Amino acid sequence: MVYIYVGIAGALGAILRYLIGISLLTNSTFPWATLVTNLAGSFLLAWLTTTLFKKIPVSPVVASSIGTGFVGSFTTFSTLSVETVELFKDDHLLLGIAYVLVSIAGGIFMSRLGFKVNKEVEKA
Repeated sequence: MVYIYVGIAGALGAILRYLIGISLLTNSTFPWATLVTNLAGSFLLAWLTTTLFKKIPVSPVVASSIGTGFVGSFTTFSTLSVETVELFKDDHLLLGIAYVLVSIAGGIFMSRLGFKVNKEVEKA
């Protein structure tokens, strides 16, 4: 049964990612939509696992559905990889390198921020 919940949550995460993608369509060469969703997802997963799920106890099924299903489909490493290769292929080497560096460093920063929000809430 957990597979069904993860699948439903995954579908919702993918739909949200798609909606963000079409709302952030720009004429820019830089893949802003993927960057925004991956950074937001990094924060969200850290915040959910360290803050929300600690305050509101949820079953492992719900935690897996939200974390693996929703957030996992909302963010995507494969799109980051393909878009980076496309930037390189189109001779946008510096943009491709910047995209990878900002994605990785930004994802780590946003995850850290998600953990830090929990510590600030605990202090209050």
